[in-house]
Amino acid sequence: MKREDIPQDPGALHNVTKEVSYAVDENGNYVTELSTGWDVKIKALDVAWNDIEKKVADARKKFLNNEASPLLYFMELKLMDIKILSDYTGFWKWQVKRHLKPHVFEKLSAKKLQKYATAFDITVDALKNVNLNETGV
Repeated sequence: MKREDIPQDPGALHNVTKEVSYAVDENGNYVTELSTGWDVKIKALDVAWNDIEKKVADARKKFLNNEASPLLYFMELKLMDIKILSDYTGFWKWQVKRHLKPHVFEKLSAKKLQKYATAFDITVDALKNVNLNETGV
């Protein structure tokens, strides 16, 4: 791709950041140039973010229907899976899966709740008393 052909399509982050692209200059040498974005990539990222928003909404619904503990909601919100949350908290994966059950979550000790709250960068109170209708959390 020639230097002048590097896409400059404005995306959601075009005012915040730019990405490095490789191009060929007028002498045929490879050079780096900054790009504000590329329409195809912007559309792909939009699809990915829509999928994430759907997962968060599904987790919210499961929490509100008492089908899952608030851990599921915060995992989706913070883009974590069971392995990542396990790594952050030090719990085994099977323990995290078990803690996703509302009746098990309610019995967790303050120490365990603090590990989860720290992993999600929230307070224990916000973890235990999440009110999705009022706070929009």
